[in-house]
Amino acid sequence: MAFDRLLAVPDDARARLYEAMRHAAIGGGKRLRPLLVQATCDLFHIGRESALRVGLAVECIHVYSLVHDDLPAMDDDDLRRGKPTVHKAFDEATAILAGDCLHDLAFEILSDADTHADPFVRIELVRALAASSGPAGMAGGQMMDLAAENARFDLATVTRLQNLKTGALIGFCVEAAAIMARVPVEGRTGLHGYARDIGLAFQIADDLLDVEGDADLAGKALGKDAAAGKETFVSLLGVERAREQAHMLVAQAKAHLRSYGAEADLLRAIADYIVERDR
Repeated sequence: MAFDRLLAVPDDARARLYEAMRHAAIGGGKRLRPLLVQATCDLFHIGRESALRVGLAVECIHVYSLVHDDLPAMDDDDLRRGKPTVHKAFDEATAILAGDCLHDLAFEILSDADTHADPFVRIELVRALAASSGPAGMAGGQMMDLAAENARFDLATVTRLQNLKTGALIGFCVEAAAIMARVPVEGRTGLHGYARDIGLAFQIADDLLDVEGDADLAGKALGKDAAAGKETFVSLLGVERAREQAHMLVAQAKAHLRSYGAEADLLRAIADYIVERDR
């Protein structure tokens, strides 16, 4: 497994840090984002090694965000993927450092020549992942999510929040393959539409699971958004309208792929899975 190799535990005082990163990264999780990278790379016949390395980098960012999101200063969660969160299994300081290091490893991977031979492609990958992860992407959405505990957000604001918090990183997963294939920006419109729609559908499905799901299957506490008084797609639309909206978004996402043939079947299957999953 890629994380097993990347996070081999050294025989020195850093061992606890590596063990914490392994605890966060190995075992459990849907690995949806690396799968999206691979599925989109298939459209452009990108080599498997490049696809795996970019998928590993984006999963490093995703896992780091979960480690930090679980901290007492953020969502204060005790359980993630069916096991204790990193700050519970280790301690808060180690959890912060583990998240920091996973974040850094993502860019170390992307900037390595093994990811892509062209340095201009590598720097565009780095720039795109940084933009998707930072204040104009995932971290900005997380800030809006924190603010949601003390504000009343309308549907447009919740949509903006989720486009950043969840959708930006999903958008990178799809765009990364186009970057590696040197597809011009104007040729990426359909992929952007697909990513935007499945990102929102993914979050609506999460909101539905938070209301209707099984905590044992989810591997984490449910119902926390309602308890915190946050507005969600379900609280604003109701269960049935939210479910209808998710299915409509999936149909739209697949329509964005109409110019592709069987090579896009995995992307279509991922779109369906997003609203059919139970965790």
